[in-house]
Amino acid sequence: MADLDPDLLEALQMDDPTGFNKFLGLRYGEISGASVAAELAVTEDHLQPHGIVHGGIYASVVETLPSVGGTVWLGGKGYCVGVHNATDFFRPTRAGATLRAKAVPVHQGKSQQLWRVEIVNDEGKLAAAGELRVHNIYFGEGGS
Repeated sequence: MADLDPDLLEALQMDDPTGFNKFLGLRYGEISGASVAAELAVTEDHLQPHGIVHGGIYASVVETLPSVGGTVWLGGKGYCVGVHNATDFFRPTRAGATLRAKAVPVHQGKSQQLWRVEIVNDEGKLAAAGELRVHNIYFGEGGS
């Protein structure tokens, strides 16, 4: 992370997370336009009523990592927003566990990118996986 522009880190809320990023609690490791890795310490706040990680948490990780990686890949020319999230859930996870996620691009083009994300549990088994398609929004486009 140290090689990234401090203004970009601030914009991505990675040095001092607020709002949903703070609630989610992702701790980033590798961050580049070619790969993003992060860990999530599962707390009671991440659980649905049956005591397992809520599917929305997994979907949020699938939404977040590619958005970060895609934005970094744009090299300060803009940012990315998710336009399609497809997340599958394979194994339940309970509080006290650590989830590890890694996102890699499948396609990076001028207007959109497609990233694949795998989330594994403490045993290294696939807990969830998904793909996120992001739209590249270049500064000066107005964001619409």
